[in-house]
Amino acid sequence: MLQTAELFDLDTVPSPWRHLFEGEAPWSFLERLDAFARSLADDRRGEVHPTAVLSGAVIVEPGAVIGPHAYVVGPAWLMAGSTVGHGAHLRGNVLLAPGSIVNHASEVKRSILLGGARAPHFNYVGDSVLGNRVNLGAGVKVANLKAFGDEIRVDGAATGLRKLGALIGDDVSVGCNAVLAPGTVIGPRSVVYHGATVRGFIPADSIVKFKPELVVTKHLRAG
Repeated sequence: MLQTAELFDLDTVPSPWRHLFEGEAPWSFLERLDAFARSLADDRRGEVHPTAVLSGAVIVEPGAVIGPHAYVVGPAWLMAGSTVGHGAHLRGNVLLAPGSIVNHASEVKRSILLGGARAPHFNYVGDSVLGNRVNLGAGVKVANLKAFGDEIRVDGAATGLRKLGALIGDDVSVGCNAVLAPGTVIGPRSVVYHGATVRGFIPADSIVKFKPELVVTKHLRAG
């Protein structure tokens, strides 16, 4: 079975969150995340723009920033150096490590962004982990529910989950408008090109390309 340590450098996970990654199966963090998030208490000492809306228990550490018109629903924890930008939406059970960014018009729910992970423009991330320094290009969507609500399997293993997004290893780059299907696992240092639809297990150090055919023909009304 795929091991959590194969995807993420666990030594870099913030110490208060390290226990969330202790299970062998990488997706086992979800159950522990739910319980952990319920234990969080409201503590807003970072920079919160006056037009931002926060509800529930939201930890905003000194040095964290929530920008104009952002909407943050707790439980959520924004560590120092993390940023929630203009018009972004956190929908609960979200942990942002130092240097991580959720920016304009991006939506994140029930997910962990490790150090330097970025969902910067028009992204959706649900029930997922973005590893250290992961970058999602504009418009990348991380789907978390199959069309008919079936159980999601990861690398052939049953998860018992109907909702599971992607487990994206450290230093992965995903190009603009790519779609990651529910239960996708991408190994560290891989590159997904723009417009690709990705599912299943992608080994470390892979390149994933989508090559549509461009057809140019004579216009019927041309003289």
